[in-house]
Order: sequence, then structure tokens, then C-alpha cells
Amino acid sequence: MTARDQGGKNPVMTGLKRKLGAIHLWSIAVGMVISGQYFGWNYGFEAGGTGGLLVAALVVTVYYTLFIFSYAELSTAIPSAGGPSAHARRALGPAAGFVAGFAVLLEFGFAPPAIAVATGAYLHFLMPALDPTAGTVGTFVVFLLVNLLGIGSVALVELFATIAALVGLLMYIPAGAAQADFSAVWQTMDFHGGVLAGTFAAVPFAIWLYLGIEGAAMAAEEVREPQHDISRGFIAGIATLALCSFGTVWVTAGLGGGEGTPADYPLPQALAASYGTEHVLTWLVATIGLTGLFASLHGILLGLSRQTYALARDGYLPTFLTRTSRRGTPYLALLVPGGLGLLCAGSADFANALIILAVCGSIVMSVMSMASLLVLRAREPELARPYRIRWLWVPWLAMVMGIAALGAVVWFSLRTTALPLFGLELSLPVVLAGLCGLAALYYITIARHRVAQNP
Repeated sequence: MTARDQGGKNPVMTGLKRKLGAIHLWSIAVGMVISGQYFGWNYGFEAGGTGGLLVAALVVTVYYTLFIFSYAELSTAIPSAGGPSAHARRALGPAAGFVAGFAVLLEFGFAPPAIAVATGAYLHFLMPALDPTAGTVGTFVVFLLVNLLGIGSVALVELFATIAALVGLLMYIPAGAAQADFSAVWQTMDFHGGVLAGTFAAVPFAIWLYLGIEGAAMAAEEVREPQHDISRGFIAGIATLALCSFGTVWVTAGLGGGEGTPADYPLPQALAASYGTEHVLTWLVATIGLTGLFASLHGILLGLSRQTYALARDGYLPTFLTRTSRRGTPYLALLVPGGLGLLCAGSADFANALIILAVCGSIVMSVMSMASLLVLRAREPELARPYRIRWLWVPWLAMVMGIAALGAVVWFSLRTTALPLFGLELSLPVVLAGLCGLAALYYITIARHRVAQNP
């Protein structure tokens, strides 16, 4: 496949190669999310209380299970690097395709700097002399460069990093459970503002436990047998993450992790309270925790580059972003949004504001995906669906839960949080409104005309 640059003169390479199997998709799907076990979700203790976070984690697990089984139908019926954008465009039209693609860019654009900030915090925990910002920026740059190696190398690294991160959780959960006081969790279980308010307030951080799992579909065009491998990879991924999520949240609560000020390194912090900072278990979990952060940063940068590539190929973004290297890597689609993420990572002190922005994008994407599935079922019943969800109430319920989750995020988190950027405290509603306004202006003035010429 070839495309021409913005000037229309020189053809550039735009082909993606089919190298991946189900095991690679499982590792990419879990790897994109595995950092959610190591940080981010613990802000839910402060937002909603211990009970609020535990109930929110249960609700969100149901939500993502419904979503991912439904999304497997879309991704196998329409395998495309564009993922949600391609599905929404086919079902709801070009404007909806742009909105879905923009939502994924929000999700995958703000998640990497959040992960990088947590990586800097973990490195500082292990090496107090190291400046957290230096660790953040250095890690981000390294994984931008690693992603330039190409999908085969990326998937191999992702597989090993994901397995190592899972081993870290298998160390943490039994070691923490041995010291946890679960009876105290039951006795002191609280919901800030009441059961409903506490649960809703914790929803954004419970979503972080699963955010990004659908990103494996961004590599759909590089799967050897998409009709079979995508659904298998998704199903295995959600099962793995559900088990890890409940084990991690419950054990951390038992170790007193819901008390005090949240940190971006909650697992070693919780172990240190029982075993001591210098204990080998604390050190090992912190070290392996870095592997989990590396796996997610690595995988989400992959998804970000593929979504940017697909949007450019479909006319939503400038054509120069479709250029690929000799290794088949869309390098400009990686470096341009990655560079913007690097600026956010280097100037943000804590990850919670970045998490909230990423969660907003994720929920909008999931709602539009479920709407696309339902419309396609009605409009194109003859569409080949190698994996088909048996009951239509599943995507309907996932869509309703997604709308409720978006309302919870906006009311309880977005409107009350600021993003520290270059020494300024920027209101998140203003940041999000500004980004949406710029995106809408770009689509109306430029992209919609190009999309019309690229049906």
C-alpha cells in the first residue's frame, strides 16, 4: 500500500505486515493495561473510600467484560488499525468516525505520560537520589525509540515484559495477603459521601485497571488470522486482568493502602508498611513493577501510533503521518503524538489528572463502539461475523453502563481536578473543552473535505 505526501508528489511506504498471533494479542492487550495494577487505581481510595473503590472495581469489571466480548465482534468483523474509528465511520458516518478516533487519541495520548510519571516515581522509590522527572522523561524517550524497531520486535518485548509483570503480581498478592488485616477492611469499609457517591467517585480509577485493553485491536491489520486470534486474545486478556485486579485491590486494602495520601507507587508503599522499605520483597515488587509500567507504556505507544496512522490513512489527519519505515513502523505517527506526550510527562507532577483525561476518552470510545455494533447489526445483518455476541442485551447494557460511567467521571472527577502543566494549574474541564474545540475546528475546516475524497 502506498500514499502520497501532503504535496502529492512522492509516494511513501504505508504497508503494515501480518506477524501477530493470539498469544501476541494477549500480551499486547494485558501489557497495555498491566500498569493499571501497579498505580493509578489507588487514587480511588481517596476519592470514594475503601468500599467505594471495591464496589467500583466490581462494577467496572462487569462493564469491561460486557464491552470486550461485544468489541470482539466488531474487531473480527471489521479488522482495521483504525479500530473504533473505522467501526463508527462504517456504522454512523464520517463525523462519528472522527469523534471515535479523537476519543482514542485522548485515551492513548494521555495514558503514556501518566504511566511515565508513575515510572519516575517507582525509579525514585528504588533510587532516591534520582530525580523523578529525569526518570519520567528518560523512560518515555527510551520507549519511543524501542517502538521504532517494528511490530515484531515490539510484540516480542511486550510478551516478555507482560509475563514478568504478572510474576510481580503473583509475588505481591500472596506476600501482601500474609500480612494483611482483612477483618479490619470489613470493619472500617467506608464510602465517601455514601455508597452511591463513593462508588461513582471511584469509578474513574477503577476503570484505570482495564483502560486500554481494546488497544490490541489497533494491530488488527497485523494479525495473521484476525477471524480467530482477535477474539481469543481479548477473552484471555479480560480474564487475566479481572483476577489480577481483585487480588491487587483487596490485598492493598488489607495492608492499609487506603489510608494516607496516595502515591504513584502503591504496591511497594503498601509492602513497606509491613515488611520495611529495605526488605527484599519490597525491593523486588518495586523492581518488577517497573516491568509492568514498561509493558503498558510500550504497548500503548504502539496503539497510539497505529491509531494515528489509521486516522491519517483515512483522511482524518495529515497524510505524512502514514509514512512507514523499512521495518514497517509508522514512525511519524509514533513520534508526533509521542513528542506531545513527552511534553506532558515532563511537566506533570502527579498522574491522577492525566488518568482522568485518558479515562474520558476511553469511555467515549466504548460507548460509540457499542452504538456502532448495534447499528451494524440492524443495517448489515449479512456482514460476516466470525465472532458473534449471542445476546444483544450485552452491548446495550455495556453502552448504558458506559454513559453512566462518563457522567460519574465528569461530575466527581473532571470538574474538580486541575492539571499541573509548566507551573500552571489548568482546570481539566477547560483543558478538555479546548482540545475538543480544536479538534472540531480541524474537522470542519480541513478533515471533512479530505474524508469526502477518501471514502
